[in-house]
Amino acid sequence: MKNKFRLLVVVSALVLASLACQALQPTAAPFATAPVVFPSQTPAQSTLPGAENSVAVVNAPAASEQELLVSLYERVIPGIVSIQVATSSGGSQGTGFVFDKQGHIVTNEHVVEGQTAMQVSFTSGFKSYATLVGVDKDSDIAVIKVDAPESELVPLTLGDSYQLKVGQKVIAIGNPFGLSGTMTTGIVSALGRTLPSNREISGGGGFFSAGDLIQTDAAINPGNSGGPLFNLNGEVIGINRAIRTVSSTASGEPVNSGIGFAIAINIAKRVVPEIIKNGKYDYPYMGISSIDDLGIEEIKALGLSQFTGAYVTNVVPGGPAAKAGVRAGTKDVGLGPNLLGGGDLIIAMDGVPIKNFDELLRYLINYKSPGDTLVLTVLRDGQQMDISITLDKRP
Repeated sequence: MKNKFRLLVVVSALVLASLACQALQPTAAPFATAPVVFPSQTPAQSTLPGAENSVAVVNAPAASEQELLVSLYERVIPGIVSIQVATSSGGSQGTGFVFDKQGHIVTNEHVVEGQTAMQVSFTSGFKSYATLVGVDKDSDIAVIKVDAPESELVPLTLGDSYQLKVGQKVIAIGNPFGLSGTMTTGIVSALGRTLPSNREISGGGGFFSAGDLIQTDAAINPGNSGGPLFNLNGEVIGINRAIRTVSSTASGEPVNSGIGFAIAINIAKRVVPEIIKNGKYDYPYMGISSIDDLGIEEIKALGLSQFTGAYVTNVVPGGPAAKAGVRAGTKDVGLGPNLLGGGDLIIAMDGVPIKNFDELLRYLINYKSPGDTLVLTVLRDGQQMDISITLDKRP
């Protein structure tokens, strides 16, 4: 039986996915990836500068969908830009959007990776060179800055990705295959997805995990990377990042298959201001590996009393979880060396029920910071217990 591994420290399960930026000379290679009930309050970082200058938001039910889409496009397109990146090996193209009146542009880290020069093109025809402010490889977010007249800088309104529901209509606008200002529509297909981040774990142990990704069937293709994903109110609720595909063009570029991923905007609300202020963002770190989606026979062999939760398979020596006494499996129960019995099953965090690793990571990265205390509720040998962990930052 196949296991779906969800690792907070070491990623071992792989899915085919491709970053949605377009290579101008070498074709962008696909990368291998691994791939609730949340408190009603949003993080303190959700209030952002520039909101007073951002585009207006309309009430979705007030107009027909067609009128809404036309109006939405006309209102937000001035705040969406095309980014051309020169690198030592050629170049690439992606999308970005205006964050504030100071000229900060948000895009993907993989769009600007290895940049030696960057040019930003506005829909008005204005062009500007850009400088790199900082990146966050964990979320695949980058901030660049342009020197542009205030009239060219139209910050987009940021929404609340916690309020999204599966089935909700969404709109992507970007520059797929260099076709600037392209609009596509779809729905929210799923919430809280997890993929590997772009940052490797030191020592060659794989990649850290990026969580709280929005899955959508809105067409996302090479060149869409870094562009906004909107709700019907014209609010940015995600940043388009990658697609999952098994198809490619004759030139090797990945082709949309109806499964795209966008970074939830509430992650950006935490990350972007810190990049602007400090050039980086530190993620909370527990120091565990876990597995979920166990089969019935595996659950029986492990002696677990429920189907949901994140089962701890490894605890990093000296890490926050190890110091707090979190326990990994150590007993051979006939499931192989990677799935040993006797480990803790995490079922809640700070009292919030956790059904799987995706929900664990979503809660951790949205509500916690390095230095915070996190209370894990675990099942150990059939008994429920709470464990307090003082979180660190990802090493």
